[in-house]
Amino acid sequence: MVSALCAVLFGLVTWQVAAGGPLRDADERLGRTAFGQGPARLTEFLADLGNVTVALPVLAVAVGYAAWRGHRARAAAVALAMAAVPLLVVPFKLWIDRTGPLTAESGFYPSGHTATATVAYCGVALLLGPRTGRVRAMPVAVVLGAATGIGLVLRGYHWPLDVLGSWLLCGLLWAPSVAALRWADSRDGAALSSRSTRRSCARTPTG
Repeated sequence: MVSALCAVLFGLVTWQVAAGGPLRDADERLGRTAFGQGPARLTEFLADLGNVTVALPVLAVAVGYAAWRGHRARAAAVALAMAAVPLLVVPFKLWIDRTGPLTAESGFYPSGHTATATVAYCGVALLLGPRTGRVRAMPVAVVLGAATGIGLVLRGYHWPLDVLGSWLLCGLLWAPSVAALRWADSRDGAALSSRSTRRSCARTPTG
């Protein structure tokens, strides 16, 4: 249901951006109003959360930790979700070829930094959730993804619809990601149970 709604909204937003519709005109007016708002250091910091040099190492540590703890299938599922981001984002960037807010360069829709931050930090929450409490971890991850997009707009690195389109594209990953994580949980659970049984048998006296 979530993925279907995101698909419809992403199609609408993408059509408006590509065709130069009224939604794109309103988006650019909003963007010009938002540029430069807020404390520069804070908004720059928020925008930087989407850099691959920041988000990917954080995710890599979480993936490595989860694999070390025996949740290898779950770690692989999250890593694959991250790997899918450029496969989804880059073709749309090339097709839409949207010019950036403060530059003549193009390829700004959807925002790759927003997608990277959203998937990376939500992936960390999913991997660390069993230990930190998913109820606490996931809201923090969502806030970080949202803050990244807001920072990118306020610094003039992206139009608002670039960020919104990226969030919707990440929503399309929701259904396959949940299915992959359920499969990973069952696989990891079976593996951990098998290792526990073997250790138990090894400690049992043979007489």
